[in-house]
Amino acid sequence: MSNQTRPITAQLTPNGAALHNLPRETPVAMVLDGSSSGVLMSSPMDLQDLATGFAISEGFINGLDDIREFEETVHPSGIEARLWLTRTPATALAKRRRMIAGPVGCGMCGIDSLDQAMRRIPQVSFSDMILSAQHIMAAPDQLRARQPLHDETRAAHAAGFLDQQGNITMVREDVGRHNALDKLIGGLTRNAIDPASGAIVMTSRLSLELIQKSAMVGCGIIIAVSSPTAEAVEAANRAQITTVGFARQDNYACFTHPQRIAP
Repeated sequence: MSNQTRPITAQLTPNGAALHNLPRETPVAMVLDGSSSGVLMSSPMDLQDLATGFAISEGFINGLDDIREFEETVHPSGIEARLWLTRTPATALAKRRRMIAGPVGCGMCGIDSLDQAMRRIPQVSFSDMILSAQHIMAAPDQLRARQPLHDETRAAHAAGFLDQQGNITMVREDVGRHNALDKLIGGLTRNAIDPASGAIVMTSRLSLELIQKSAMVGCGIIIAVSSPTAEAVEAANRAQITTVGFARQDNYACFTHPQRIAP
């Protein structure tokens, strides 16, 4: 971990007796074919995954075949994550461009159109991918054991991928939950893992945008330790996504499409 990405240490008490590590929150510009498509406040690590996942979940590209090259350029004011594409999706960029830097807590900040905030998302097909209730209830503890940034700062979200055998096989962290999910989507894509072959596990509440991003990559199950919003449940129901909240060692609540969970 470089000095730029390493959490900084701050004094917690006036006499300096206690110290606490603080996560970094860095402006990261998403630049596609030389055109900025948004600025995210992000933890400055796994940025190739972030750029790839962001481009896919925003609908700018379909997959790795659309990416020719990745560059990471550091400036005094932030970082540019540059994707050079095999084709330029001019229409999608013009419609979905994020005009301002969004704060950490809101993935949709910067969208300048109500229609784009409530965009149409594809329906996820019903496959033979079914998870057991035991795997769902065990998933949050598995995810929690693989969060080094959270261990160091107590201030980071995580997104993990749960395979059909009940194993968390990939985890990405960020100060923003939507960024963590984009990093996970990018990591899965770059490792040729189909998001539809498992479930997404989040450490946060389930917001509308997390459902939108999951639908864009065809993932049919999303699990969280907290609650979904009403809009997230409505969107998940339309997109045929199974949403699970309040997942614990001995319980969970399924809000939509329970047929993907074994009795």
